[in-house]
Amino acid sequence: MKEITGDLIELAKQGEFDVIVHGCNCFCAMGAGIAAAIKQAFPEAHQADLATAEGQRAKLGTYSSAQVQCGTHQVVVVNAYTQYHWRGRGVLADYTAIEQVFTAIKRDFAGARIGYPLIGAGLAGGDWQRIRRLITHALDQEDHTLVTLPDR
Repeated sequence: MKEITGDLIELAKQGEFDVIVHGCNCFCAMGAGIAAAIKQAFPEAHQADLATAEGQRAKLGTYSSAQVQCGTHQVVVVNAYTQYHWRGRGVLADYTAIEQVFTAIKRDFAGARIGYPLIGAGLAGGDWQRIRRLITHALDQEDHTLVTLPDR
């Protein structure tokens, strides 16, 4: 796992990644955190999310995606279903879902340059060290990068 500081969305638009992944809930909300920013920057990703069944627990561990044209290159935006809902306090991240979705990402995007934020560790309240191990194991031998925002 490489780690850089920056803006995942801008880096994707600039061609730094072939695939970007962000965590979503199963209710097609994309209303907060990086999901809201992705919804605004890449409306195609939101449309892909809306094309899934709202509120279906079976979405956990799967993803929807949209291929987006950014100037002369394309990027695939992956809506990874890593938490069931967004309500309440505590850990909303589903560790099994995170492991399953990143295993699927490796299968479906092997060889691609993959970027992602602190999936499941922000608003979803998950333990980043645990999530980091799951992602590192699932994406073994792949070109993948954690993008964190600069300290404000």
